[in-house]
Amino acid sequence: MPYGRNANRDDLSLVLIENKGTCSSKHAFLKEVANQNKIPNVKLIIGIYKMNESNTKIGKILTDNNIDFIPEAHCYLNISGERFDFTTRSSNFTKIKDDLLKEIEIEPYQVGEFKIKFHKNFIKKWLSDSNATITFEQLWAIREQCIIYLSQGYL
Repeated sequence: MPYGRNANRDDLSLVLIENKGTCSSKHAFLKEVANQNKIPNVKLIIGIYKMNESNTKIGKILTDNNIDFIPEAHCYLNISGERFDFTTRSSNFTKIKDDLLKEIEIEPYQVGEFKIKFHKNFIKKWLSDSNATITFEQLWAIREQCIIYLSQGYL
């Protein structure tokens, strides 16, 4: 199933209807299926990792903007203690494992507004703690360029 944003983050059925989804929508959908079927030991995780050009296929966007990495929020499943990334056929959690900065467990309904707010707050604190010269708005705009690049089929 291709990578792409769905028309409505809160409607997990769109993963099937639109035949596409992001890491958030696809993994929230799978977690919801597990919940409804009472399958234990399936956790939906938001991991903040150092998104860079070697662990995520985002082209030269960061290099062109003089940035080493952007803290990116990525959803995946933890099943009985093992992490799984079903974002795309070629997704492999080991690509980001060593770049993880933080992980939290969430419920499927939290992949919308909660995830966005959590991610933005993490970046704002990280920028403040690192005394960065780039603003949040500038960094978020560069991040959006990366997401658009990924949505064009480069994943």
